Amino acid sequence: MGGNGASGTAADKRPNELLGSWFVRSGWSKGELARQVNRRARQLGASHISTDTSRVRRWLDGENPREPIPRILSELFSERFGCVVAVEDLGLRAAHQSPSVSGVDLPWTGPQTVALLGEFSRSDLMLARRGFLGSSLALAAGPSLVEPMQRWLVPTPGGGGAQAADSAGARRGGKLSPPELELLESTAVMFRQWDAQCGGGLRRKAVVGQLHEVTDLLQESQPEPTARRLFKVAAELAELAGWMSYDVGLQPTAQKYFVLALHAAKEAGDKPLGSYILSSMSRQMIHLGRPEDALELVHLAQYGSRDCAGPRTQAMLHAMEARAYANMGQPGKCKRAVRMAEDTFEDAEEFTEPEPDWIRFFSRAELHGENAHSYRDLAYVAGRSPTYASLAEPVMARAVELFGKDEEHQRSYALNLIGMATVHLLRREPEQSADLAAQAMTVARKVRSERVNTRIRKTVDTAVREFGDVTEVVQLTEHLALHLPETAMAV
Repeated sequence: MGGNGASGTAADKRPNELLGSWFVRSGWSKGELARQVNRRARQLGASHISTDTSRVRRWLDGENPREPIPRILSELFSERFGCVVAVEDLGLRAAHQSPSVSGVDLPWTGPQTVALLGEFSRSDLMLARRGFLGSSLALAAGPSLVEPMQRWLVPTPGGGGAQAADSAGARRGGKLSPPELELLESTAVMFRQWDAQCGGGLRRKAVVGQLHEVTDLLQESQPEPTARRLFKVAAELAELAGWMSYDVGLQPTAQKYFVLALHAAKEAGDKPLGSYILSSMSRQMIHLGRPEDALELVHLAQYGSRDCAGPRTQAMLHAMEARAYANMGQPGKCKRAVRMAEDTFEDAEEFTEPEPDWIRFFSRAELHGENAHSYRDLAYVAGRSPTYASLAEPVMARAVELFGKDEEHQRSYALNLIGMATVHLLRREPEQSADLAAQAMTVARKVRSERVNTRIRKTVDTAVREFGDVTEVVQLTEHLALHLPETAMAV
């Protein structure tokens, strides 16, 4: 069991009360935790890891395991509790990492942005087994995440763009022709369409590979307008790589790409794109049970783009603000943000100027879906309130109807079917919930999205826990085992 080695001596060890507290609340046995660690280690390619109950007991007694076990434990407990459980929260010591794979407080300069994008994407491609790179990353949250992101608004001394591209590396090559540059820009559009149709698990490595190629071009001498356009392409690809990583459950990897994308957007001088990246980071924080962080990030996005983003982008930001307030249990502010999103979206419908492709996803269906999820989240936070569940139902129904007609956004269709299923559970209507969850499973088989699969499993678990004797729920569990078995997803 050499792969389970530990640091420290017996004299140093005292019971790890923090790890013990999380372990007791998890409801796992020592054997269950050992099996989960082994399974995750195999997914990471760390086949030398072989943990058993006695090893878990040693960790609880104060032994500090070597990497990647602390990161595996962090991921497992984070998933169990639906919030960020850092290595330090478990009373374990994280290994020292280089800036390319640790932290989010990075230099806001062009050359470093190019270098870090290149290094991180190369590492991701080389260590492309599921989560392998993520095992060396730590999720940032709270001030350690929000404060560095606030520097997005600080002007960069001496400019960026061409200067950054000119000094980022020693290689020099020929200038990109306009058709070549337009082709590169079109790849982000194409990959975004694939993600919406197929989920993040199918094309993620292709996006990372394209991002790495763009960073190579940024290391060559380019005219400033070309460099800015290349930084914009890099920002869009890095955001998409982050979004796809988030979609397949690689949360630390996703956050790192989002941060690097924001740096690239700053070099491109594209504040609306930066606000979109911050909204993706906000969505991830809501998913991880950090609504206060989500609200800080979306407010930063609103502040940074208030004078330059179009109404569709502003409507999307209001909808994300509502999600954060809902998860914080603030119904008045949530409802106000929902109204702002709806009113601003009406302006977007009449907006005649061209809009960037990355905001095209925010359709009326998406607006309804976001607002319905805000009401649904309020219902949960308010102790399963039937009032908020009733508010959510007609809005979610409209989202499901619209997405059902949209072949391009099948993942969103599945997510809203699941959302509607949870609303029916809140209203204590298990038969309707089971029917919608089964429909979601059918759609889920068409996309590669661990996020969709996880939400389906959680919804079915809730249905079984609350209505396990209902025939439709029993049939649903059989359907789940047959059509959506738990398997590791290649990325």
